[in-house]
Amino acid sequence: MKLHTKCAHELHDLLVSKEISATELVNDVAARLEDVEPKVLAFVTKTIDEAKAAAARVDDKIASGEKIGPLEGIPMAIKDNMCTEGVPTTCSSKMLHNFVPPYDATVVRKLKEAGSIMLGKVNMDEFAMGSSCENSWQEGTRNPWRLERVPGGSSGGSAASVSAGQAVFSLGSDTGGSIRQPAAFCGVVGLKPTYGSVSRYGLIAFASSLDQIGPFSRDVRDCALVMNAIAGHDPFDSTSAPIEHPDYTTFLDQSIKGWRIGVPKEYFGEGIDADVSETMQKAMKTLESLGAELIECSLPHTEYALPCYYIIAPAEASSNLARYDGVRYGFRAEEAEDLISMFSKTRSEGFGEEVKRRIMLGTYALSSGYYDAYYLKALKVRTLIKQDFDRAFEKFDVLLSPTTPSVAFSCGDRLNNPLQMYQSDICTLSVNLAGIPAISINAGFADGLPIGVQFMGKPFEEGRLLQISHAFEQATSCHSQMPPLKGGCAE
Repeated sequence: MKLHTKCAHELHDLLVSKEISATELVNDVAARLEDVEPKVLAFVTKTIDEAKAAAARVDDKIASGEKIGPLEGIPMAIKDNMCTEGVPTTCSSKMLHNFVPPYDATVVRKLKEAGSIMLGKVNMDEFAMGSSCENSWQEGTRNPWRLERVPGGSSGGSAASVSAGQAVFSLGSDTGGSIRQPAAFCGVVGLKPTYGSVSRYGLIAFASSLDQIGPFSRDVRDCALVMNAIAGHDPFDSTSAPIEHPDYTTFLDQSIKGWRIGVPKEYFGEGIDADVSETMQKAMKTLESLGAELIECSLPHTEYALPCYYIIAPAEASSNLARYDGVRYGFRAEEAEDLISMFSKTRSEGFGEEVKRRIMLGTYALSSGYYDAYYLKALKVRTLIKQDFDRAFEKFDVLLSPTTPSVAFSCGDRLNNPLQMYQSDICTLSVNLAGIPAISINAGFADGLPIGVQFMGKPFEEGRLLQISHAFEQATSCHSQMPPLKGGCAE
């Protein structure tokens, strides 16, 4: 039985019925991890010995007749920007190459309490800055569907590990689309929750008003199970919302008949590939067959999302990353003549090109004389973008768009063209600026590469996003396909 091809809820049933043991499960997924890792390159740190010990404890619990939770004994992976006690957390950066946190991020602690078993930390764009997972201090991760293509970024390792069967689910972080874009490129489910739904305590900050942790999974039911485990108020995070969260699995298997789905015309214009547009048309027909009504609408300030994001995000990044100076954390350059040159050499040698580019952009936007002209104006535009969504949700249950304007592009294609790289996230940025939830699921394929459809919802209505995603998933078969990897080589 190929356990690494199954979803968490299927594996839970097998564990409860004692058809498999947690040790067999961890051994199977760990073997798959090692088998395909030389090609996929998803992991930066492996914790397989610790995972086997944890699996043995779950087996003891089952043998003694104790009940186990839905994620107990299930192997997972964690993006390398979430703190893990005693396990290196590098943000895929030379700057933090030797950082071992003394505590767990809240989401990691919650998953441990739920009994999930971590197989390791997965690759990312350095400090979550990128759209291809090529800006890692280590070698870039590859797309399991076609190894010469990128998996998307910045959570490329999280998406690729689930797609390739190296983990049953994973966690990523989304600042401008960093969960949904790699989910679309790798053909898995990726949910960016409402800002404040999931604690960011222990997440190494990129842009604090935009960052949000969320799950990757093989199907929508698994996504709901992970949300049940990680959502909720956290007194350690001042931006965590003090609200009650529902059981997200109760939204599954419910009809969407009569739903009004808005289709923003700005997401279907110039720059969207023909294959992506055609797949969106098929997705809309599927939703109509399920009883939903699809209506064109407008989000008129969408064109300003990209410039607005690339002022606010770098500005916050320049502030957050000021702490990495060689004194308090991680890497320190050697042979500096004085304190100032030590700061300068440390930051020059410790950060990669993309991180330095964004720090300079952000510092400029916040500097005296330019704050009002750039940063303050961007904040005002952000409010207009949020108001667009507020007005749309007065009429519609959810909004639909492509997740990305194209399928996964080739490795190296956009590394020397930052503007073209930034446009990879053009369909996802507005969601982070507005703070609303959105999900990407596989809607089809073009030339063997997955294409994602994005559903955007009202704040704290992740349940309704899971409801429509599950209905769509049950009406199609895209999610059941796995990439053609075998024996560490693409077939």
